[in-house]
Amino acid sequence: MFQDNPLLAQLKKQIQETLPKKEGSIKATDRGFGFLEVDNKESFFIPPNYMKNVMHGDRVMAVIRTEKEREVAEPQELIEQFITRFIGRVKLIRDRLHVVPDHPQLKDAIKARPVKGLNPELLKEGDWVVANMTRHPLVGDNKTFFCEIKEKITDSNDKIAPWWVTLARHDLPNAEPAPQESWSMLEEGLEREDLTELPFITIDGESTKDMDDAIYTVAKEDGSFEITIAIADPTSYIEVGDKMDKEARERGFTIYLPGRNIPMLPRELSDELCSLLEDEKRPTLCCRVSIDKDGVIQDDIHFFAAWIKSQARLAYDNVSDLLENGECENWAPNDTILEQIKALHGFANARSAWRAANAVVFPDRPDYRFELSEDNDVIAIHTDPRRTANRMIEEAMITANICAGRVLQDKFGFGVYNYHNGFNPEKLDTAMDFLTEAEAPFEKEQLLTLEGFSALRRWLNAQDSTYLDNRLRKFQAYSEVGNKPAAHYAMGLDVYATWTSPIRKYGDMINHRLLKAVISGLEPSQTPDETVGEEIAMHRRNHRMAERDVADWLYVRLLKDAVKEATVFTAEIFDINRAGMRVRLLENGAAAFIPAPLILDNKERIECNGELGIVNIDKVKEYQLGDQLEVNIAEVRTATRQLVAKPVKQFPAPTAENTPAEESAEA
Repeated sequence: MFQDNPLLAQLKKQIQETLPKKEGSIKATDRGFGFLEVDNKESFFIPPNYMKNVMHGDRVMAVIRTEKEREVAEPQELIEQFITRFIGRVKLIRDRLHVVPDHPQLKDAIKARPVKGLNPELLKEGDWVVANMTRHPLVGDNKTFFCEIKEKITDSNDKIAPWWVTLARHDLPNAEPAPQESWSMLEEGLEREDLTELPFITIDGESTKDMDDAIYTVAKEDGSFEITIAIADPTSYIEVGDKMDKEARERGFTIYLPGRNIPMLPRELSDELCSLLEDEKRPTLCCRVSIDKDGVIQDDIHFFAAWIKSQARLAYDNVSDLLENGECENWAPNDTILEQIKALHGFANARSAWRAANAVVFPDRPDYRFELSEDNDVIAIHTDPRRTANRMIEEAMITANICAGRVLQDKFGFGVYNYHNGFNPEKLDTAMDFLTEAEAPFEKEQLLTLEGFSALRRWLNAQDSTYLDNRLRKFQAYSEVGNKPAAHYAMGLDVYATWTSPIRKYGDMINHRLLKAVISGLEPSQTPDETVGEEIAMHRRNHRMAERDVADWLYVRLLKDAVKEATVFTAEIFDINRAGMRVRLLENGAAAFIPAPLILDNKERIECNGELGIVNIDKVKEYQLGDQLEVNIAEVRTATRQLVAKPVKQFPAPTAENTPAEESAEA
C-alpha cells in the first residue's frame, strides 16, 4: 500500500526517521522469524514479513519499534551482505531456475538465471553450481533476492561431488598445473657435489610418488652422528617470476584431501623429475650436520648442492616392523641399507631424547586414511599410528629446519620462518588462574620465556589427565609464518624455517632460493616480503577447511547406517560449550556433536560450562575436556554433513541418595 501511495510512503519514512536504530547481524530460525543480534549482546525479534528482505548473516541497520506490545526490528539498510559468491543446488520451481545455498542456515530458494554462455538445459534439479548474488531487497528498488549461476560444478548424484564442490567452495583448483612441453635445468652458478655413490635412503608411505627427502647417516664410535639430508630441488627447474613460479605461489601448497591430492607443481616435476626415485640421479639441496651423543646439534652446519641417487625406496611400515619386531615379513634390507636404517634410528633416538628433555615433543596421534572404491565411494577408514619410522623421518626434518633457520638468520636476518608466541597476552592471566588452581610450579614471568613455556608443555605432557592441557590450549596464540626469525614456543625451539618440502610448499621454495644464495655467495634471486606470512596462512587455512569439509562428507556417507545398527564408538571430548560438547570418534577420526539434551534432557540438572571445559550433572562434574566416553550415533544429517551423537551412559532421575545436599535441604 505504501509503495502505491507516495504520500503514505513519505509519511512512513518521516516516522521511521524518528525511531531508534540499531546495527547488528541477522540470525534466522527454522520457523520464519529471526533476530537482530546487536554487538552489545542485545537481541531484537524480527517478524517473518520483515525477514523476507534479509538473509541469515547479513549485517544491517534496523529501526526498532513496538508492535503488539513487543519491541521488533525492521531491517532498513544493508551494511554488509552475508553471501556474494556461494555454492548451491539447482531447484526448479514451476520450471523456473532457483538456487538453494549450501549452508545450514540458508534454506530458501533464490531466483536465478545462468550467465551468458551457460546453457540452462544443462542445469537439472539438484545439480551443484557456483552462483553470485546480484540483487538484495534492501539495495535500490529491488523487491527480491536474485542470483546468477556462474558455473555448473557437477551433477546432483555424482559421487565425486564432495571433492569438486568443496574445492569450488574454497575457490581452489581441482587439477594440477598444466604440463610444459619440456623442462631444462637453470644456470644458477652452483657446483653440485656428486654423492651418487653414497647409500641415501628414502622412507615414505607405500603409495607416495612425490618423494622429496633422502637421508644418509653415519654413526660414529663415540656415539655421535653425522647426517646428510638431501631435499628435492624444483627451483633448479623453475625461475623466479616465470609462469610456473607464479602459479605455484598462487596455489601455495599441494592440496591434500581424503583419497586424492592436487599437486602444487605439475606431476612430471613433483612425481618424476624432482621425486627422489630409487636408482635415479636427481639434483638436490643438502644439509650436513653433526649431532653429539646427547642429541645436541653442533655448529658445523653445511649447506651445499649435490647430485644423489637413492639406493632404497623404503616404506614406513616395513622399516617400523623391522625395528619394532626384529624382522619384517616378506622384506629384508641388504647389509648396507640395514646399516643406514640403524644409524638413522640411533640419530632419531638421540634427537628425540634431547627434545623431550629440552624442547617439546607432541604426543603421538594416529592418521586416518580413507579407502575409496573406483567410483569414489567410501569403503573403509584405516587408522595409521605414528610408528618408529615416522618418528625417524620427523626428527631428521625438524633437525634440517632448525639448521636452515640458524643459517638464514646468521646470513641474512630474514627468510620464511614458522613461529609461535606462546600464550595470547590477553589470556595469560586467565591461564595462570587455571595453573594456580592446579598447583602448577610456574610463575607468570616464566611463561613469557621460551624456556619457561617449554617447561610447562613438558610438565603438561607428564600429567595423568589431558584436561589442563586441553583447557590451556584455548589461551595460546596461533602458529604463524613471517619473514623475520622468531622463537617457536609450541615446539620449544629458538628458530625454525622449513625448506624440506619444496615440491609441496611454496614457502619452502623461497627458502631454497635463499639457501642457494648462501651456497653460491650471490645475491638471493628471491626474498620474502612482509605479506608472505599472510599469504601462506590464507592458503593453509583454506586447505585445512577443504580437507575437513571433504572428510565430514565422507564420514556421513560411511556412517549412514550407524544409527540403525546402534554401533558403539569410543569418543574423546575436544570442545565444550553451553549447547553441548564436541567429540572425536577414536575408531575413525570423525567429529560429532553431542547436544546437551542428549546428555540429559533436563535443563535444571545439566550445565555445560565452556569457560571451565566441564559438564555438570546435578552440580557434580560428569565430563571434562580430554575425557573418553562411549557414544552412539543419534542422527546423520546428510544435507549439512553433520553427525549427532549421544552418550551410551544414561543418567537416572535423582533420588534422595544422589540429590545434592543443598537441594535435599531445600526439599
